[in-house]
Amino acid sequence: WCSIVLQSSNSLKASYEDWLLTYGLSVSPFHLRWQTALFNRQFYNWGRWKPKFLYLWFSIGMVFGIIAMFGSVILLGKTLLQTLTQMLTEAPKAQNDRMLQVVVSVPSSGLCLRAVPGVNLPVSQLTYFFSAILISGVIHEVGHGVAAIREQVRFNGFGIFIFIVYPGAFVDLFTTHLQLISPVQQLRIFCAGVWHNFVLGVASFMVLFLLPAILFPFYYTGVGALVTEVAEDSPANGPRGLFVGDLVTNLQDCPVYNVEDWNSCLGDISEKSQVGYCVSAATLQQLSFPARVYRRLDGTVECCSNNSLTDICFSYSTKLDSHLYACLPARKVIETSKVCRTNMDCHKDFVPSFCVTPSLENQTRLIRVKHPPHIDMLYVGHPMHLQYTVSLSSFVPRQNFLSIDLPVVIETFCKYLISLSGALAVINAVPCFALDGQWILNSFLEATLSSLIVEKHNRELVGFLILLAGSALLAANVALGLWMVTAR
Repeated sequence: WCSIVLQSSNSLKASYEDWLLTYGLSVSPFHLRWQTALFNRQFYNWGRWKPKFLYLWFSIGMVFGIIAMFGSVILLGKTLLQTLTQMLTEAPKAQNDRMLQVVVSVPSSGLCLRAVPGVNLPVSQLTYFFSAILISGVIHEVGHGVAAIREQVRFNGFGIFIFIVYPGAFVDLFTTHLQLISPVQQLRIFCAGVWHNFVLGVASFMVLFLLPAILFPFYYTGVGALVTEVAEDSPANGPRGLFVGDLVTNLQDCPVYNVEDWNSCLGDISEKSQVGYCVSAATLQQLSFPARVYRRLDGTVECCSNNSLTDICFSYSTKLDSHLYACLPARKVIETSKVCRTNMDCHKDFVPSFCVTPSLENQTRLIRVKHPPHIDMLYVGHPMHLQYTVSLSSFVPRQNFLSIDLPVVIETFCKYLISLSGALAVINAVPCFALDGQWILNSFLEATLSSLIVEKHNRELVGFLILLAGSALLAANVALGLWMVTAR
């Protein structure tokens, strides 16, 4: 009975392995790979298209790849020094939430070139992230495959893999052919992936830069920032808040013509002191009412009831007293007033006026948001909370049936392509074990040092030491970057 069960289990295992082999699938812990020859004909068509152009194209890529190899070392070295300096400071600056990680897989046979970058990012951006990773990886490997065919190297197949959750692509080249061609030819092949990622990043940047012109027949820009989403927990949510489709034109006295202006205005409001509002002495006397004044824990003064949702404590000064406070209805004070910094800004038509400033907690601001034709939104809170919970677009549809999200999708995807394709180019160019930089360095040393260092094993030793240093440099950057992110 045990023998029958064992034979049945072995038969099932063999059938499963045959099925995987038939469909080009390979499964291992944390790693799923699919390889096919379906695209070989297309790759050969590309590799034989306009040989002179492809020779020039990949020769430029070779020069770029060599420069990128040295440049990546300088960049990583500079980044490492900056990270170490920041770690040693008593009050490190806020870190960018994004960080580059590297995932490299070693092929079971032949030579497969692949690398996948990863970043920490919001869950809402996962679709953009994984799509950009996959496209960047495919373009990278297409470069290797077409260059290899151009140099008469046998192309075994193309595939896609998933390492844990990160997608990527690879090409399988015949190693023996690679070893038989000259070092310069090898360089054209090994540098092609980095070169194609750079071109993809430049193309994405051009699309992003020209997007207003591309979408001009359907969307116009320069009139404000269009609200595309307001988070449920946003302080801008409410009956007198912001709604999808609203067009923001001003923050305080700061004009908003696009999303960049919105971010810039909020940054200025956050960095500068709270602005005041010109109120005449008669209006101030009419609107204000007696209130108890007390200090908050941070030293600021409150003079309104904590239960009030419409009144705010304002401070002002006169010639006789520089610390006066009045609890005033915020909307009545602001909507009919101009912005000021001192009482001198309010002197007009000989009407006695004062510059009243909201007395708020540190870092808290009262911000007037104009989004006509609706009534102005009065926001009280930290400016960055408004920035993080409200999504906007610089593109306004010319027709109601046009999607307000389409330009945002294109913009965001282009930014991810620029970031991830650029990261893939930089990381792969590093002279590090198992990355493109390893093969670029080895071929470069063979092409340049063969006359200076005659013995091949000596050249290999030089290459090994450089690769060891490059691998340590990359590992140090990743490790310190992870530590900085987790230690915050």
